[in-house]
Amino acid sequence: MTTTWHRSLSFLRLVPPLLLLFLAPGARAVEDAPGTIEQIIPGHYTYNSNSYVSGIIVTSEGAVVIDALYSEAAGRGERQQIANQIKQPVRYLISSTFHDNFTKGNVAYADAIRIGHENYRTDLLALMKNVPAAEQQARLPQQTYRDRMALHLGGKEIQILHIGRAHTRGDTIVFVPQDRIVYMSELFFYDRFPWMESGYADWIAAIDTALKLDADIFVPAHGKMEADPRASRRALIRFRQILVDARDAVAKEIAQGATEDQAVARVQLAQYKDLSGYQQQREVVIRRTYKSLKGALD
Repeated sequence: MTTTWHRSLSFLRLVPPLLLLFLAPGARAVEDAPGTIEQIIPGHYTYNSNSYVSGIIVTSEGAVVIDALYSEAAGRGERQQIANQIKQPVRYLISSTFHDNFTKGNVAYADAIRIGHENYRTDLLALMKNVPAAEQQARLPQQTYRDRMALHLGGKEIQILHIGRAHTRGDTIVFVPQDRIVYMSELFFYDRFPWMESGYADWIAAIDTALKLDADIFVPAHGKMEADPRASRRALIRFRQILVDARDAVAKEIAQGATEDQAVARVQLAQYKDLSGYQQQREVVIRRTYKSLKGALD
């Protein structure tokens, strides 16, 4: 084995359970529930829990997990199922989004090597400023990279790539060339509206880069993949179109001199109103896109 180198109790009772997953970045309330492992193709799996998707790459020398999800219990639940069903130790944890809902589970991977982009580490550390030091150390990556790195495990090359700002400024995707599969993390919401509290209009260019990889299968961080995993390319293109439509509509408003509030009022993206997340995120997407196009985001 070698390596190369995101109120009151009465109110909450009224909120639909899935909405609780997305109340605020870094502070999303998620109820622990048993997840399920599903095979995508031989050697590649997803762990699905509470609408979240974690990826699992399996080799003869151990497993690589992509995203540890929203709690220590969720992380331990995934690891138990890997042990029971896949029967391989977890060697690496690769993380993309710095938010709590994809990093609180990191503490369940003390014996694995944790990897993330350098901006992921910076933003996670800022998010955890009031978190006890021991938990910070358990969640932070042990190895960081800037543009790309690779693992060589059990005869597989596993490419770890930063393809620009997208859902956050430190996103990672994971590409396994010999199996033609890409784990997109939160760069991809499968038939859902994007969540964009920390996102950028650059997301479109990042997806374009991913689509140019020599791959057939694109694994999301949210949503249910179709029976034919190759349909995920078409689903990623559909998702990209949401971001394009938002960008183009906001750019038109900016060209006409609209303020941010005016753009929010005018750009409704009604063609996507039936998608999960639209009601919660339509305004967020417009505001982030407006700021991004105006150069007002770090």
